[in-house]
Amino acid sequence: MGIFAKPLGYLLSWLYDFIGSYGIALVVLTLVVKFALYPLYAKQIKTTTNMTKLQPKIREIQQKYAKNKELMNQKMAELYEKEGGNMYGGCMPMLVQMFVIMGLFALLRNPMAYIDDDNMLFAIHESFLWIPDLAQPDKWILPIVSGIATFIAFNFSQTSNAGAAPGADQANAMMKIMKYFFPLMILMMARSYPAGLAVYWSVSQIVQIFYNIRFAHLKKKILGDDKKKKKPARA
Repeated sequence: MGIFAKPLGYLLSWLYDFIGSYGIALVVLTLVVKFALYPLYAKQIKTTTNMTKLQPKIREIQQKYAKNKELMNQKMAELYEKEGGNMYGGCMPMLVQMFVIMGLFALLRNPMAYIDDDNMLFAIHESFLWIPDLAQPDKWILPIVSGIATFIAFNFSQTSNAGAAPGADQANAMMKIMKYFFPLMILMMARSYPAGLAVYWSVSQIVQIFYNIRFAHLKKKILGDDKKKKKPARA
């Protein structure tokens, strides 16, 4: 992940030189990355919501042309062209987000592997709030904050996606399991990795909570506008 971690390392080093506090620089870096990724998050939500609206028509085509795969694919392509849908439209934003997050994870797990500035060798050991050394794990407070923030963000995401796609019962059941397993996993990881990484994750998930609330309203608006279009005009 060096291709993503290296430029993020330059940004972190510049923020530290400008701000003078490694802890605050981590918070600012997290906010910059989250805000920069917002358009991709929004695009992904719009794409998946539009695909949700097409599900009844997609199932109808699949049932009607089940014995003729070539014709079924042709009809699906015509549907996507007509309705402006794209089954792969949400993949690219998701991939970009994933690579950036993995780059940040690699950087904050071992900052000096991606930062050439010798001043950062001392900076990563600075104290921040109650944390005496950001290069060492914080055993309880930050991990608990990270786990709780992850649970709340995950819960908002699951609530907004509940029933989004017909036939998604199995996926929803898996999401319910992950809602508890993933925060616990984050808590355990945060107890093992440098506190700086946990600072990033905590701030990131707190921002994600507000994003998920915003995206839930966005999905309702898209689906609501679609219902209004379908409503027959009164005589």
